[in-house]
Amino acid sequence: MHTFNLPKTIYAIQHLAFEDLGSLEDLFYQLGYRVRYFEAGVDDLRQALEFEGLTIILGGPIGVYDTADYPFLTDEIELLKKRLAQNLPTLGICLGAQLIAHALGATVYAGATKEIGWSRLNLLPMANNPLQNLEDTPVLHWHGDTFDLPTEATLLASTNAYPHQAFAVGRNILALQFHLEIAGEFFEKWLIGHTAELRQTQISIPALRQDNQRYAAALERQAKRIIQGFLERIGTTS
Repeated sequence: MHTFNLPKTIYAIQHLAFEDLGSLEDLFYQLGYRVRYFEAGVDDLRQALEFEGLTIILGGPIGVYDTADYPFLTDEIELLKKRLAQNLPTLGICLGAQLIAHALGATVYAGATKEIGWSRLNLLPMANNPLQNLEDTPVLHWHGDTFDLPTEATLLASTNAYPHQAFAVGRNILALQFHLEIAGEFFEKWLIGHTAELRQTQISIPALRQDNQRYAAALERQAKRIIQGFLERIGTTS
């Protein structure tokens, strides 16, 4: 059991009920952390975004630029800007990554095509890429937006359709466009919840289900290694 120099609670901001911490939640419990969720659009996010420990910003079907329809995003973005300026430990997944990119001054916009399904990443060759465990492991993509790379960010991964799949800023900030957190046993909730989008894009639901059975377990194993490595980095004071 590892002990990190972090508060023993992890805050997670949800934008959609079934897009939760997934397989990562059990890992956090095993490592001795508590988890507290905040519901974007319902809860006051100030406590989560001013927290000195790790805050995780999860995914959702809305866009960073949808502030007219979802005014809570404006407050979330302003609080996130302050958080990142203080270099507080932050992990963003999908919409969370787009919010981080936007808060760092980069442009977020619709991609040329939706990227939904399981495929491998192209990892950037570098020493100690924090995503190196995913070299041969398909991950789940489920997004239609993308972003320019923030000026202070280090690009970690890409795909052919989306060149900016993951980036880091220093040791404390990690943004992942893909879904590292997906838990295979709960994937059916995604297929139900996103049925309108899947039918609109004419993506095969049985094929997604089959790929989940094929790839999720391996992704869960590698996700735990990646998150443990991230916790070790942000828990290091020197």
